[in-house]
Amino acid sequence: MKKETAQQLKKQLEEKKGKIEKELETIAQKDPKFKGDYDTRYPDFGTHQSPDESALEVSAYESTLSIEYALEIRLQEINTALEKIKKGNYGKCEKCGKPIDEKRLMAMPEAKTCAKCQKIK
Repeated sequence: MKKETAQQLKKQLEEKKGKIEKELETIAQKDPKFKGDYDTRYPDFGTHQSPDESALEVSAYESTLSIEYALEIRLQEINTALEKIKKGNYGKCEKCGKPIDEKRLMAMPEAKTCAKCQKIK
């Protein structure tokens, strides 16, 4: 892979990372005990005058949990790709070891596998 291409993909990954981290900050806080882990904030709508208000809080929390988890997974994939760039082994399929097509990396720079191995799953 050309050095310019790798730098372009690194920039793309860093931009994605920043956006995800900002999004996570709106719904969760970093867990100081575990690197890369976030804890979803429980919404507090105020005083609970009815069971419906309590149910709304629980529902909102459950929805936010799944969003937070998905964002954490994406962030982890991006960090893994950035680490591979740093180590010089970025762009190689984790299953077959062949280079991942640059078009695939441009579309999804955090890709771990080539298109052929992705289909085999």
